[in-house]
Amino acid sequence: MNELTGRHCKPCEGGTAPLDGSEAEQYMRQVHDDWTLWDDRRGISRTFRFRNYYHTTAFINAVAWIAHQEDHHPDISFGYNQAQVSYSTHAIGGLSENDFICAAKVDALLSE
Repeated sequence: MNELTGRHCKPCEGGTAPLDGSEAEQYMRQVHDDWTLWDDRRGISRTFRFRNYYHTTAFINAVAWIAHQEDHHPDISFGYNQAQVSYSTHAIGGLSENDFICAAKVDALLSE
């Protein structure tokens, strides 16, 4: 568990500036190494792998619960044994702290 998992998302509306590249890099150090920062620095993604469809969908449901609790929703694509989760704050056209808070909470689902 890191500092981000103890925080909650704050409403983020247009007019709020997205994180710049160096701020995004700092937040990247606080989430799992498997998260990738998009080339344009507007979002992050991570692919998760599972044993079967049941475990994949259970994970997706847990991510959906986090999204509901935080009122911050990722894009998710999935197949039989994998799911890709992507965060970007669409209202501001880039990354916000909310994206990293949710990424850290998703990481915590699978921490040992």
